[in-house]
Amino acid sequence: MHIIIQINVLNIMNLQEYRKQALRELLHDGFATSQKCLVEELKKKGYVATQSSVSRDLKDIGAFKTIDGYTLGIEQQKDSSPIQNITDLIIDLHTAGPNLLVIKTRIGAAQQVALFLDECGYPGIVGNIGGDDTVFTATSNKINQRSLIDSIKFLIKRS
Repeated sequence: MHIIIQINVLNIMNLQEYRKQALRELLHDGFATSQKCLVEELKKKGYVATQSSVSRDLKDIGAFKTIDGYTLGIEQQKDSSPIQNITDLIIDLHTAGPNLLVIKTRIGAAQQVALFLDECGYPGIVGNIGGDDTVFTATSNKINQRSLIDSIKFLIKRS
């Protein structure tokens, strides 16, 4: 005798989306020191959560690990603009040759800054690599490098 178990995939997907929304709310409220803490908080709210499911969900919602724990990516922050969030994270800018810009950030913020630069559509950016506190930005030429530096400095002054 075979037992057939039918899983309603739509219900599982809805549960995952509800869990992700709850995770966003926890991050927004500051309950983000570790994945273990997030698992415990989600369980208190009645969600089925494991470290691996929380890890996947954090990646899916664009969260980043910082020195203080996890935070939402810039596109998820609702109380300020993406440019404001980025300018608050940048500490210093340096050139390295005619096509490379080195952007020093707060600890744990480089990937967030790199992602913003990847998605902003700024002409002349060839690519970005974000580490922990440093972003390497390649530009197509020295003119685009200088223009990007001027734009970032302008935004920092304005904020």
